[in-house]
Amino acid sequence: MAAPVVLPRWSIATPVVAFAVLAAVWGRELGWPALVLVGACLFAAVFTAVHHAEVVAHRVGEPFGTLTLAVAVTVIEVALIVSLMLSGGEETSALPRDTVFAAVMIICNGMVGLCLLVGAIRHRVLEFRVEGTSPALAVLAALTTLTLVLPTTTLTTPGPTFSRAQLVFAGVMSLLLYGVFVFVQTVRHRDYFLAVGADDDGHLEPPPTGVALASLGLLLIALIAVVGLAKMLAPAIESGVRAAHAPAASVGVAIALLVLLPETWAAMRAAAANRMQTSLNLALGSGLATIGLTIPAVAALSLAIDLPLALGLAPKDVVLLVLTLLVATLTLGSGRATVLQAAVHLVLFAVFLFLAIVP
Repeated sequence: MAAPVVLPRWSIATPVVAFAVLAAVWGRELGWPALVLVGACLFAAVFTAVHHAEVVAHRVGEPFGTLTLAVAVTVIEVALIVSLMLSGGEETSALPRDTVFAAVMIICNGMVGLCLLVGAIRHRVLEFRVEGTSPALAVLAALTTLTLVLPTTTLTTPGPTFSRAQLVFAGVMSLLLYGVFVFVQTVRHRDYFLAVGADDDGHLEPPPTGVALASLGLLLIALIAVVGLAKMLAPAIESGVRAAHAPAASVGVAIALLVLLPETWAAMRAAAANRMQTSLNLALGSGLATIGLTIPAVAALSLAIDLPLALGLAPKDVVLLVLTLLVATLTLGSGRATVLQAAVHLVLFAVFLFLAIVP
């Protein structure tokens, strides 16, 4: 990935300005001019976050670079969910489920589909390492089934919920499985997750340590601004959803789309540069981090303050999840993909969005 020796001024100023705007509007009612400003700062912060993530990635190498962005976004997303649960009480019992499910569908269908489309248009046939994508998909399938499907089938408690013991077990297993995956990805079998193809700037020297550390700090500031500004836009989104008479769960979908913008843009850039393995590392890693970190965090919060937590999906969503995992297995199990696979994933993404609005 290309990285400047000295950070451009815009890459330094944008996170600071976005964070300043967030501090200025936090907790206030926003009119249309303020909403436009918040939206502009949000998108600017997204693109700046991707730039700094690329600088850090070029310094530390893959797959640590993609892991940095995925974990950073997910940690802040978890903080956002926890804060909403604390302020919303029992009314937010389904918020973690809706957010996690929306994130998985956006990542596995929307993000993967867009990356395949961008890459296939430019390079026709895309290549990636099956030994890297298949284990990631296996962990994702196990985590989604354990946390989003099993709660509707257990007998100890009624409804789509876990008992206290089951919730502790699911949280510990999720964290453990994600930890093992990160160990395999970064230590034991790191070569499985290295890109098959690279663009012409792969020979450039990594940025100095000081520049990389500055980018890491600015990346965190930009990501905080992204999630905070997305939260400030949430009431306007919610009002729009109510005006359209759409289901309440579609609010979580819209917020998840905003929060996942940095990772989506970074993954698409990698795909355009014929680094499909890097793109898939970022996409699948984001999905794994979303479940592996979110579920333990909300489980701990639920147990600590005795807050109800509805995790089980409705039958319609279970069907979409199973179909998504099946198609992803076929797509990522061959090591090669074309525009056809991109079309299938994007159609599934369109189905998810449509049914979120018209269930």
